[in-house]
Amino acid sequence: MKAGGLVSAVGVLAVLGGLVWWTNKHPSTGADAKKKTDDTPKIVSLDPGQMQQIRIAKPGSDPVVLKKLADVWAITEPKPMDADSEAVGPLTGALGTITADRVIDENPASLDPYGLGPTATEVDITMKDGKTTKLFVGSATVSGSDNYARVEGNPKVYTVPSSVKSGFDKGVDDLRDKRLMTFNQNKLTSVTLTAKGPSAEFTKNKDGDWQITKPKPMRADSLQVDDLVRKLLDAKMDLTGNFDAKDAASKFATGTKIATATATDNHGTQSMEVRKVKDDYYAKSTAVEGVYKIVSDIGDGLNKDVEAFRNKKVFDFGFNDVTKVEINGQAYDKAGDKWTSSGVQFDSGTIQSVIDKLRDLAATKFSEKPAGTKALTVAITSGDKHNVEKATIYKEGDAKDGNQYAQRDGDSTIYVLDAKAVGDLQKAVSEIKQYVPPKNDSKK
Repeated sequence: MKAGGLVSAVGVLAVLGGLVWWTNKHPSTGADAKKKTDDTPKIVSLDPGQMQQIRIAKPGSDPVVLKKLADVWAITEPKPMDADSEAVGPLTGALGTITADRVIDENPASLDPYGLGPTATEVDITMKDGKTTKLFVGSATVSGSDNYARVEGNPKVYTVPSSVKSGFDKGVDDLRDKRLMTFNQNKLTSVTLTAKGPSAEFTKNKDGDWQITKPKPMRADSLQVDDLVRKLLDAKMDLTGNFDAKDAASKFATGTKIATATATDNHGTQSMEVRKVKDDYYAKSTAVEGVYKIVSDIGDGLNKDVEAFRNKKVFDFGFNDVTKVEINGQAYDKAGDKWTSSGVQFDSGTIQSVIDKLRDLAATKFSEKPAGTKALTVAITSGDKHNVEKATIYKEGDAKDGNQYAQRDGDSTIYVLDAKAVGDLQKAVSEIKQYVPPKNDSKK
């Protein structure tokens, strides 16, 4: 063999050797590379329920430390603040089990080529027994689908799916509790909203239903008040984009005041003020420091007056089982599936029609003074506690064009009703009839 050919052959072997070395160190993006080796070890296997502390240290930023205090996760560094349980849960789950794709190097001479030196992301997981597992994740492989990783105490370098790193690549803004009000919804005793008009105060009665106590006692639509409570709990810091605390505070100071809300639970009272700047809303709360932008849905949802929370239904029985109906003094009692009055059985379908009309009877608006002549007096007994509701319906003027009103016993509120709804109710009352047994059509 000529000397030149020998040199060429040696060169080719050197290149091939280098490619083999590079392939082993940097998995390809081909189909074969996606297949895991037979040995895909769990490099981290921990019980998330036993985790006591998590420390995440990324180059160029302060470490974030999460610590479980009385079974509740909290951020202790870079400064103390509440943690978001919905964010910490997936984090502990991601750190509980980490399985490598493959072993890249059994005993590397240097960690720098893998980004596992000073530039690595470090996650320290401390368990209740005091033992700490330290995981290091380095640079991405050539394919970009994996990252190099190692565990302290083990010299091997592994590749792990890139999703492993993204699972714990979290900062303070990702892990902190972003709620601006942190009251316990199940322990609420009162809520106050000052937006349009006078302040509206809501408290719960002995049955746990919301009632309006200010500006004066009124029946409340519990669904609307519950929606208000959800809006307050959903008011969260909008930290998207380049959040600037000073800019937010400046805009809040010059913004138009939209609403102030307070909520009182078993731990005390929290308040939040919302202001608007152009199309954006900013909020400041006593529960957390600072001013933050919030989504428009929250700002719009708080911009309501007390009328929006009033109960417009004349009757509250809803879909509770009705056991007694009294109409203009005549009582109909239910036993099983039969309705009777003074010992006479009545058609259950016609009485149910009246009940349906009463359930749907609602105000189109409210009035301060009653008017018209009495048209119907109705009492409904319903539910396990045999709750009794009684209301009187008045007519003013012509049945078709005149105003219709209702007033509940013990309630000064005057409900202005739709004339057609009252007409349909009266028609249903007039159609109540006695029960007629079905005819026996069989031939003798």
